[in-house]
Order: sequence, then C-alpha cells, then structure tokens
Amino acid sequence: MHVVIMGCGRVGSTLAHGLQTRGHSVAVVDQNKDAFRRLRPGFEGITITGVGFDRHVLQEAGITEAGAFAAVSSGDNSNIIAARVARDTFGVTNVVARIYDPGRAEVYERLGIPTVATVRWSADQVLRRILPDEIETEWVDPSGTVRLAEAHLGPKWIGSSVRALEQASGSRVALITRFGRGLIPHADTVIEEGDRVHAVVADTDIAAAVATFAGGSGASS
Repeated sequence: MHVVIMGCGRVGSTLAHGLQTRGHSVAVVDQNKDAFRRLRPGFEGITITGVGFDRHVLQEAGITEAGAFAAVSSGDNSNIIAARVARDTFGVTNVVARIYDPGRAEVYERLGIPTVATVRWSADQVLRRILPDEIETEWVDPSGTVRLAEAHLGPKWIGSSVRALEQASGSRVALITRFGRGLIPHADTVIEEGDRVHAVVADTDIAAAVATFAGGSGASS
C-alpha cells in the first residue's frame, strides 16, 4: 500500500520508517525541507517540500494511488484540513489526523475524520504507569468518553459470571486473556483465577468501576 504522511517531525518520521519496514511505499510532505533530516539513512520513500493540504503537492506525493493518509504535523488546523482534502477531494477512505486539542478531536470525529488526541493519550499513558494498581487503559476514544481497560479484579470475583461483573460495574467485558490466549466471553462465562479481564467503561464511571472491580460482589450468577 502507498501511504502519504504530512509532517516529518518525530511522529511522522517514526511512522514513515515503520511503514517502510512493513513493506509499504511512503511519501512524506513537510513545509520545512530541513525536517527530512529526521529520516534515517536507508529511507527509500519520497520527500516533498510543500503544504500538506495543497492539491498539487498531494498529487506529487502520489495521493491518487494512496491507500491511506496520515496528517501528523504540529498544527491541528493544518492536520484536519489536509485529512479532509485527502478524503473528500481524492477519495482516500483511510485517513487519520493528529489533534492536540481533545475538544476539537471530538468535533472532528463527528465529521467522520478519525483523530488521535495526543494530549489525552499521553496523559493517560503517564497515569497508567504511575498508578499501576488502578485501571489500565488500553484504548480511549478520541473524545475521551469511553475506554477499553484491563480491570484488576479482587479475589471475590473468582467464580462469578461475566454477567454479574457487568451488572455490578456498569462495564462491558470485551475480552478475557486466559493462559495467554484471548477469549471472547459470554454472559455466563465464569471468571477464573489468573484471568485478565478487559472491559469497556464510560469515562464518567471509571472511579465506581475500579471500586467494584477491586471489591467484588461474591456473586456467582
């Protein structure tokens, strides 16, 4: 697949090399030609100096053959404009924009532009490391309202059903890792010792869910 990346900062350059390593062709666009110095020796993709939402620049980058477009420059407005041009003008369906303002990210998601809200994501990753005994977020939607997290269950939950856990915590159990293998549970699936439970939880319910996960109900139904 051919991928066009707007922005050759740390994220853009890392993304470019990661895609190339996986066998994809890459074109990187940046207004500052010195930014391409971040690309390591051996980079075989195209580098183009120009504005990432300029149609001619995008055409030079091969946007008409692209299967994906990533806007990861340092400007929220530039990223979202470029993503919309790639999608609406050139028909690239797989687009993503990096957004620093989580409030904007929610608006753009409603417009159909997948976003990565870097501030919220970074803060979440730091919290995950400094509070390891609390809920471990594995994914959060760009608006920050829903998250997929690994729940630390208290011993009272052993022998209880997934239905009981969901009803008590207000969460939805999406996955259980058991003996290193993933399991999609049913409502009657019984939680066993050593299970790693991954649940979808509303952000507003996190505190209550954490308390429930830790305390347990002792229910077996």
